Amino acid sequence: MKNHLWTSIAALLVVAGGADRAVAQVSQKKSLDLDGARKIMSAAVAEAKRQKAGGAIAIVDDGGHLLLFERLDGTFAASARISIGKAKTAAMFKLPTRRFEETIGKGRTAMVSLEDFTPLQGGVPIEHDGQVLGAIGVSGAASAAADEEIALAGVEAVKGFVAGASTRTALEPVTHIEGRAVSAAFRKGAPLLEVESYKIHASRRDAAGQAEIHCRDTDVIHVLEGSATFVTGGTIVGGTTVATDEIRGESIRDGEVRRIVKGDVVVVPSGVPHWFKEVPEPITYYVVKVTAPPGGKQ
Repeated sequence: MKNHLWTSIAALLVVAGGADRAVAQVSQKKSLDLDGARKIMSAAVAEAKRQKAGGAIAIVDDGGHLLLFERLDGTFAASARISIGKAKTAAMFKLPTRRFEETIGKGRTAMVSLEDFTPLQGGVPIEHDGQVLGAIGVSGAASAAADEEIALAGVEAVKGFVAGASTRTALEPVTHIEGRAVSAAFRKGAPLLEVESYKIHASRRDAAGQAEIHCRDTDVIHVLEGSATFVTGGTIVGGTTVATDEIRGESIRDGEVRRIVKGDVVVVPSGVPHWFKEVPEPITYYVVKVTAPPGGKQ
């Protein structure tokens, strides 16, 4: 059975109507499950890598209990404890931790005496339909602002997931990403949705990039604005494995050169080298990445 972001917990409430009678009713409470936490983590990690900011990322449930944690390479060790503290503080108080840092900075220093409290920017509640389902905390990125930006990228991913299902079903969720969120993603180039079998990126380039090979992802590229010289095939030069199933290099030798412009669609099968060699003007484009199972190809 496929996982969904939201699970429903039925809580039985007994209401005393007198000494000899009680009325029971069922209340629905949404919660964050591990599959949902993984999707949020994926979006946050992608933003951290996009910024080349590093960071330790923690996701907790609404009780402040750790669900998922990841520390990117090069991030200082103490960031692990701090990120968990930020997430727990945001979940328990149902507020971004930036609020507390600002309040203390304005002179309310007595707040620092609160037990198990991390009033540092970078913790953000994860909400849906007015309920706090948990929180994400980030520490050790390039700056306090970057900590919060990475956390917000994870929270933003929640908007792309199914909302409101009261029970698990075998059906895939319907994804609706609001236009303003899409526009914001294109302004900086960011993932819109990443799940196990596919990814959707709102991509932007202002300059040439590295040559790439995705060993499992087939890229479907739709150009919205701008143009570029795009090279495919051939042999990657100086190729290095930078992540699982991902290779980067300096350039491509003996590849096919083409100019891509607004309206074009390009499909790059998994395993095929590709390279934005020249970008004379900013180019924005959707990328749908269809991911083959481990050990397989599309």
